[in-house]
Amino acid sequence: MNDHPADTALRQNFLHQIQKLWPAIKGSLAQVHKPCIRPNCAACARGDNHPAFILSFTDQGRRRCMYVPAELAPRLRQALRNGKALETLLYGLGPELLRQYRQQRDTSH
Repeated sequence: MNDHPADTALRQNFLHQIQKLWPAIKGSLAQVHKPCIRPNCAACARGDNHPAFILSFTDQGRRRCMYVPAELAPRLRQALRNGKALETLLYGLGPELLRQYRQQRDTSH
């Protein structure tokens, strides 16, 4: 399908919007509490486990989890928000693209 000027404008607008949404990821970030690896940790002995962050995501249809250092958690939260915004953008793009294709079709007949 050849590009139509309206199609090109829609693409340029899309590219401009997604550029602002980097980095973008899908998944979830959870704070958990777990014991540490130190054998004589007083906090763990009291039952006060240490806070940690876990990123959950899907990889080839399987749920995966990765440890996230606490200092990276804010950056990943932003990437998750950007991922949701990107998904919303894509959902909204479908009807607009279809309207433009229908308009192109109707004006070419």
